[in-house]
Amino acid sequence: MHQRPLALTLLALAGVAGLVAANQALIANQSEVMYVATQMGSEVEGNFGRFEAQINLDPDKPQTSSVWFAVDTSSVIFPSPDVLKELAKPDWFDTAHYPRAEFRSGRIQRLADGRYEIAGVLTIKGRAHDVVFPVSMSRSGATTFATGSLTIKRLDYGVGQGEWGDTSLVANEVQIKFKIALSGVTSG
Repeated sequence: MHQRPLALTLLALAGVAGLVAANQALIANQSEVMYVATQMGSEVEGNFGRFEAQINLDPDKPQTSSVWFAVDTSSVIFPSPDVLKELAKPDWFDTAHYPRAEFRSGRIQRLADGRYEIAGVLTIKGRAHDVVFPVSMSRSGATTFATGSLTIKRLDYGVGQGEWGDTSLVANEVQIKFKIALSGVTSG
């Protein structure tokens, strides 16, 4: 599914109390998955152009709700063509062997008005790690938005190996930010 550029993670749309699913679908041109990394002390931003999701929301049983979210790693967008070529290689995303990064929710907890905590497993380059992050839900007309962010350690996922494993060149921590638009969600 094509979309405008952050990360990972429509992740949040699972189990939002007060919402009822009705043919839910991503609104690609209003959604984005971005990343923020630090290279030699300066922040650099990029995004992913393609991702997809399967969402099941049940406000009466949030514990049974779920989200599966996948990012096409070959759709990474970065201002430098040279960096883009490098990101596809085995030291980085190894897109030939690992064409996507995935998140699968495990637990969704309501915190307060429109805020949730999502726990699940993030898998990048075949390496899976538990993650927990906050998500805010909002509504504009018929569109529901899930926004949030999480910080990961890229080396835990094998991203940036070889000479790029030096965290003085590229910091280990990478922030993934997302804004996901969803149609077909009605108030319960």
